[in-house]
Amino acid sequence: MTLFGYDQGVFSGVVVSDNFLELHNLVGPSKTKVLSTVAAIYDVGCFIGAIIAFTVGERLGRKKTIILGTAIMSIGVILKTSSFSLPQMFVGRVILGIGNGINTATAPIWQTETAPARLRGKLVILEMMTNVGGFMIVNWINYGLSFVAGSIQWRLPLALQFIFIFVLFATVPWLPESPRWLIAHGHEVEAIQILADLENKSTDHAFIVAQHREIVYGVQYEREHSIKWRDLLRGRTEDKTKSARRLLLGAGTQFFQQFGGINIMSYYTPTIMITYVGLSNSMARLLSACNAVSYFIFAGVAVLFVERLGRRSLMMISTFLQLVAFLCISILLKYAMANGSTECAKAAIFFFFFYNIAFAVGMLGVPWLYPTEINSLPMRTKGAAVATATNWITNFVIVEITPIGFQNLGWKFWPIWVVTNALFLPIIYLLFPETSSRTLEDLDAYFRSDPSLIVVGNKDAISSKRPLKYIEKENDEVHRVEEQDAGVRERTSKVDLIVDVEARHHEVSKIQ
Repeated sequence: MTLFGYDQGVFSGVVVSDNFLELHNLVGPSKTKVLSTVAAIYDVGCFIGAIIAFTVGERLGRKKTIILGTAIMSIGVILKTSSFSLPQMFVGRVILGIGNGINTATAPIWQTETAPARLRGKLVILEMMTNVGGFMIVNWINYGLSFVAGSIQWRLPLALQFIFIFVLFATVPWLPESPRWLIAHGHEVEAIQILADLENKSTDHAFIVAQHREIVYGVQYEREHSIKWRDLLRGRTEDKTKSARRLLLGAGTQFFQQFGGINIMSYYTPTIMITYVGLSNSMARLLSACNAVSYFIFAGVAVLFVERLGRRSLMMISTFLQLVAFLCISILLKYAMANGSTECAKAAIFFFFFYNIAFAVGMLGVPWLYPTEINSLPMRTKGAAVATATNWITNFVIVEITPIGFQNLGWKFWPIWVVTNALFLPIIYLLFPETSSRTLEDLDAYFRSDPSLIVVGNKDAISSKRPLKYIEKENDEVHRVEEQDAGVRERTSKVDLIVDVEARHHEVSKIQ
């Protein structure tokens, strides 16, 4: 995810590099559409990669899929770094995107399937914090290289992606495979050992046995209730766990993330500072780097609240604050452009910072976490792939239209995002159930109960704490396992006693 964040941030410096623009014939207003496509075509590659992850990832496993994605990314980095023509840059961006799409579709599933329910949210948020860490690092690199002339100003930041690629190649092979994937593919012994290692318990501990049985049940259920795409699209599914509804909820969070406006900032903050505020190139890069630092800090703050407040609350708080940020930016830039007020334009800088803070506390991590939790067992891989593909295709739309919006709409471009965030708030409040503190199997049980489309008023649906009935069910299963183990031990002891008595009797008979 650090590599993902780095790559998102690196192009914000590239597109304001004079050498890059001149070399690739992208100078001037007439080239705005081409420049926006150069930036956005990466997201098309990511979309393709997410689809590949769905088709290939289940066969290869989580670890091998990540390694495949990283290998593809390395090819893209080579092509981009050595680019001397627009077609080469296009191809490099697409190939890099394919690798990143594979990785971003796989990593959240791997994280969710490996993490205990109590830590799942925090770990995914930490994962996204590393994403912002990569974004922060490259913004400072972009600023430092703004004082250097020539192609090194943009080639070096692109080449430095290899540091993260080497780290992935060196570490991923040593990480544990998903226990759920292992069980689904017949590797029971390895899966049980990983479950025990993750919980720091023995392989025959009652909790591990119960967890193993629960996963086996889920895998069997998935095989027996496998859903074909054509049936899903036609609404002809016999599955009773609301798979289509859950698929839309998961993909919806990614749609909200992108149309909440984040990649306007991620890809074009220096451009915004230069175009709307009138700053110099180096000052725009410096403020972008400072913005990335506050973004990183507040991405970490979200770890403290993702389980305490839950996914719903964080999404609503984050979306509301984004709305406030865009409203203030719209007002300030309107007056700045109408009256030529540099003070209003500079005041808007604060709200560019505020927007990233608002995004970091909720909409950064939750849309990557939610689809891996909300989808049914038969749809988990499909659901995560669809959600990730939704992210990338909407990301493409935003990155493609933003420079055109800057050029043609001016300040009127910004109120659009006030409206989108205002629309998302009631949808999240009314339709999105809570997933925090639940096991993946808890959520299947909830949807099998045929819940109402409107979740407000249902405590089991909106509580950030795990509902009592699921805790009791899990405890009952553990007690059953313990009782079975106790019965086995008792029978074994009796057999051992009988064998011992018979052996002694045999010895006495020999002596006599």
